[in-house]
Amino acid sequence: MPIDSILILAAAAEADSGGGNVATEIFDTFDVHWNTFICQLVNFLVVCFVLRKFAYRPVMELLAKRRQRIADGESKLAEIEEQIAASEKRTQEAIQEANERAKRLVEEAKESAAAIGEKKTQEAATEAKNILAKAEEAAKAERDKIQVELKQEFGRLVANTTAQVTGKVLNDEDQKRINEEALAEVDR
Repeated sequence: MPIDSILILAAAAEADSGGGNVATEIFDTFDVHWNTFICQLVNFLVVCFVLRKFAYRPVMELLAKRRQRIADGESKLAEIEEQIAASEKRTQEAIQEANERAKRLVEEAKESAAAIGEKKTQEAATEAKNILAKAEEAAKAERDKIQVELKQEFGRLVANTTAQVTGKVLNDEDQKRINEEALAEVDR
């Protein structure tokens, strides 16, 4: 019922009562009983309290826990990225050390070449290349291992977070699909 109709009824009730209590006339016109009105008001307040206590608060706590889990996942991801950066730094240091060692071996080979001949020079150069190749292989293997660990951890975090956000248990196919999508995003 629009507010205009209520105002018209109030004006009509005031005109009929001859200036009596307008509120009483409106309640009488709409057949409002105070006992019923108060009971309904109390029921409404009880329902509001129950909903707040048992519905709103648990949902808000659940959302806060999810936010915390996401923040923890992001901090773990940052920690893993730091580990990767440190590993790459160690790899670069190992490559640099291997290069220096190879240079030393080459210089030693040049010195011994004068004394021993060209055969020894070739052997030293080959050894230097082998050392360098082994160092690069070791560095690549360590980098690949860390990347695999990062992808596995990231996939697990994404699957766990997705399962918690959607509220359902993910089957193997869902987890595999989510992991592949997340890894595709990470690889970009």
